Amino acid sequence: MTTHKIRRLLIANRGEIAIRIARTAKERGISCVGVYSEADRTSLHLESMDIAVALGGETAAESYLRVDAIVQAAIENQCDAVHPGYGFLAENADAARAVEAAGLLWIGPTPEQIELLGDKIAAKRAAEQAGVPTTPIIEVSGSGSVPSDVPLPALVKAAAGGGGRGMRIVREGDDLASAIESASREAAAAFGDSSVFIEPYIEQGRHIEVQVVGDGHGEVLHFGERDCSVQRRNQKVIEEAPAIGLADDVRLALHDGAIRLARHVNYRGAGTVEFLVGSDGTITFLEVNTRLQVEHPVTEAVTGVDLVGLQFDVAMGLGLGMAQGEILLCGHAVELRVVAEDPSSGWMPSTGEITAFSVPGSVRVDSGIHAGSTVTTNYDSLLAKVIAVGRDRATALSVAADAMRRADIAGVRTNADSLIAILTEDEFATGSVDTGYLDRHPEVLNGVRPEPLEIDAHLVSVVLHRAAEHRRADQRWGFAPSGWRNLATRGQRVTMVELGGDEDVEHEVEYRFIGNDSWEFKLGEWPKADAEGVLIDDGRRTAVIRCVGSAIEIDGRRTSPAVTRDGHGWRVSGFSGRTLWRELPRFAQHDADLAGSGPVAPLPGTVIDVRVTAGDVVEADQVLMVIEAMKMEHQISAPAASTVTEVRFAVGDRVDMGDLLVELDQGSDEQ
Repeated sequence: MTTHKIRRLLIANRGEIAIRIARTAKERGISCVGVYSEADRTSLHLESMDIAVALGGETAAESYLRVDAIVQAAIENQCDAVHPGYGFLAENADAARAVEAAGLLWIGPTPEQIELLGDKIAAKRAAEQAGVPTTPIIEVSGSGSVPSDVPLPALVKAAAGGGGRGMRIVREGDDLASAIESASREAAAAFGDSSVFIEPYIEQGRHIEVQVVGDGHGEVLHFGERDCSVQRRNQKVIEEAPAIGLADDVRLALHDGAIRLARHVNYRGAGTVEFLVGSDGTITFLEVNTRLQVEHPVTEAVTGVDLVGLQFDVAMGLGLGMAQGEILLCGHAVELRVVAEDPSSGWMPSTGEITAFSVPGSVRVDSGIHAGSTVTTNYDSLLAKVIAVGRDRATALSVAADAMRRADIAGVRTNADSLIAILTEDEFATGSVDTGYLDRHPEVLNGVRPEPLEIDAHLVSVVLHRAAEHRRADQRWGFAPSGWRNLATRGQRVTMVELGGDEDVEHEVEYRFIGNDSWEFKLGEWPKADAEGVLIDDGRRTAVIRCVGSAIEIDGRRTSPAVTRDGHGWRVSGFSGRTLWRELPRFAQHDADLAGSGPVAPLPGTVIDVRVTAGDVVEADQVLMVIEAMKMEHQISAPAASTVTEVRFAVGDRVDMGDLLVELDQGSDEQ
């Protein structure tokens, strides 16, 4: 077996995975060359590199997908190898060929293996030949014709790529044509290949995947399985290792099937064989991801194996260095994908500057951002991966939930609160959830509201923080306690609004300083006079608040919520979770600006489809336009039955958040 030495490595990626790969490389004394687009000129991953090369361009196509520029950067900087990470060029056979043709090592499978297994149709055929359990598929021709007699429900799926893109579930026959068109268009944009196929969709199936590593000489090991069933838009949200609740024979069959397929193609490097497991134990092969997976840290956590290091060993010809019997799983690990998306608004992506980012606790955080980073529509919405480990599943979930409750992430909307809600929801806690979990539990998308006592603690903390801000800003009377008067007939009054959830909640507060770092708070609706001008009995809760260092003590109960100014409001985090607050103005502010007469762009992006013209009569929820942003399609629909008076953008146009896209006339009732 020929061996090679890697002294300098080019990492053809960005964000957290580039940092992750560099960490193992540095531990092995390998210097790292990074690459970056114009949009990533200040990206955090560059700080992990010894050398960084500008690729130019803003988008992935203009930078990270430029094979010629990647190979040139590797050659000019005397690199021995290229690691593609995941996404971008990781499953690009032409990129692997170009790297090897330049005399460099490709940290991944051979180009032929990428080509074979990257085509899901060809991979299905290979799985059948290897004796791996799978279901039949229906190929879709490029002529645009729609297959007939397709059993429903069905899944339209991109033949290339992964990550849940180019996939559509079809339950009604009339939706099949549009699903094929949409999936094909998204696949072409994401992978450069518009080919799609159709396979049966298994309701209530569990998405289970097996991690394998092969040495390219016939030896293949598996490193257990992962459960990736909690998904939105066919993209994973939470992953775990190992999968719980699997029958022993099913687990063994999954491992055996993955090994069979990998050996059948003489697999080299790290890869993942993905399956769908039905509620009756039926196993269906889905695909092979010929790369390092986003969720590989949970496998590392329970096996103690550095998978990136093993990739290096295989590429250098050192082999696997272990036998199957030496790979033992210990404990349980869970990975949370923190994304810049708002689950309560249909997982709408969020862009902007990260104003705060910290995730405390005994967790591993793989991230490519920090306070000051900018989230754009050029790349996917992943902000961080939070990995928690415990001796058992319950412990791992508790550690993960605690970390997310105390996390401070601001500047963009995220799914952090939804992750807490999922981790603490009863069905998820029992385990063995399927891919329909989020559809059955839409309530978790709004997160979990802390208990009333904790809301009181957050409210009090915000009010005191506000008072301290006022004291610091007051150059004349800042020495005096907030609300101090010679004759105190009542305390200071303020109305704080708790944001989020289904609706905002107003909290009326009256407070006054009573000395010795103590305050008297009255929580509840302020007393109002009756018809005769007599004040109604005061039913508010009265509490004595003591400030003890960074903690507050309410009636003998001490806690330490962290309060941070967030634009015109505040955010509070603590053991019970996070809340957002703003102050209700004392006087109403009238806004003379009228809302636009039609749907607006929910985020910056590119128009890829326009389905109406001026004069068209449309129904409520009819799709008017499709925008592509963050590698996903976003359908713009009519809010009500209307007539289109103007279409303001065409296919290929860039739009900014808030742009009026289609002007509608909803008419008016005649008097």
